Amino acid sequence: MVEIFSDRMEITNPGLPLVKTERFLDSPPRSRNEALASLMRLIGICEERGSGVDKVVFETEIYQLPAPSFETAEESTRVVLFAHKAYKHMDSQDRIRACYLHACLRYVQRDPMTNASLRERFGIEPENSAMVSRVIKETLLSDLIKPFDPEQGKRHAKYLPFWA
Repeated sequence: MVEIFSDRMEITNPGLPLVKTERFLDSPPRSRNEALASLMRLIGICEERGSGVDKVVFETEIYQLPAPSFETAEESTRVVLFAHKAYKHMDSQDRIRACYLHACLRYVQRDPMTNASLRERFGIEPENSAMVSRVIKETLLSDLIKPFDPEQGKRHAKYLPFWA
C-alpha cells in the first residue's frame, strides 16, 4: 500500500523483513519468492543486487531530505519517505536517523563518516561544524555509531555504524 501525504509518503508491505531494518543497507539480497523475483528480473522490473535501499538513502542525501524511516509493526514493514525539511526544522530523531544512515552508506562505500561528510549531507557550512558534532554525539549516545579508531582524537574522527 502506498499512501501519499503532504509531508511524507508511506509504503507498507505485508510481512516482516528477512533482515533487521538497521541492516537494510549492508545485508545481501534475500527473496521470499525466488521464482517471482527471477521473473521480475527477467522482464526488467527489478534488479538482484539488493541496492534499492542504498539508492534511496543516497538520493535523500543528495537532495538533503530527511532520512527515510524503516519500521516494522503488526506483521508488516513500512518505509516512510519525508518531504524536504530544513535542518533547523528537523527534530533530534530525524538528525540521529540521518547520521546513522549516512554512516551506513559511507561504510558500504568503504569510506567512514566524518564531521565534514555529515556537514555536506546536511548542507551545513564548515564554520557551523559544532552543530554536526552535537548530532554525532547524540548518535554515539544512542549506540547507533561507533568511532572508527577509538584512540584517534575528536578533531579528525571517523565513525562507523554500530554493527561494523
